[in-house]
Amino acid sequence: MALLEVKNLGISFGGLRAVDNLNMSLEKGSLVGLIGPNGAGKTTAFNLLTGVYRPTDGTITLDGVSMVGKTPSEICKEGIARTFQNIRLFHKMSVKDNVKAALHNQTKYSLAESILHVGSYKAKEKEMDDNAMEILRVFDLDKYADTLASNLPYGKQRKLEIARALATKPKLLLLDEPAAGMNPNETAELMQTIELIREKFDITILLIEHDMKLVSGICEYLYVLNFGTELANGTPDVVLNDPKVITAYLGE
Repeated sequence: MALLEVKNLGISFGGLRAVDNLNMSLEKGSLVGLIGPNGAGKTTAFNLLTGVYRPTDGTITLDGVSMVGKTPSEICKEGIARTFQNIRLFHKMSVKDNVKAALHNQTKYSLAESILHVGSYKAKEKEMDDNAMEILRVFDLDKYADTLASNLPYGKQRKLEIARALATKPKLLLLDEPAAGMNPNETAELMQTIELIREKFDITILLIEHDMKLVSGICEYLYVLNFGTELANGTPDVVLNDPKVITAYLGE
């Protein structure tokens, strides 16, 4: 059984069919790209997978469990985490606290313990500190642990958002244009980081990206959307040379 199965997925906003009859299958451990021109429905598809939108029709299953009708927080606990096209960090919190915020869905202590700092509070806070620093070291962000997130350079903010998503211990990580706004050196470093986290954290990755060098460099399989419908799917060498795909990006 594939980790993620999407069948006949669709959503309508009034008379607009934003995604129509989308089918995807992601095997555990795979690194897959979802590409297409601007306005093709890619981020809408991510919003459907993460419960931001409820599909008009179709099914989404993760490890055989239906995600349709679950809230974003419930879907996160089931094992789907994401980043956003526009960075959404807690800018007035430290780098470490941004990651710790994602760890709280795994750490439990009572309200009284948190207010009075008694019982298991201190031990569990230390455990979260240690876990957060371990994740930050993977991204070479540990030296910035006490820095405000807003003071990080753009490329490091992108990395921090991925680190925070990983802190939820996902089975499936959705990356929405992770290389957006990055220079070529930052993009090359990001490619290495994505491959590293897939191996280190044993997760499946689905990413939206317009940088075709990144897509062809790390993705094993591609799905192409155009006007909300699937235009093509296959390995990067086949898809990126498909005349229909080239036309969708560049026009006749």
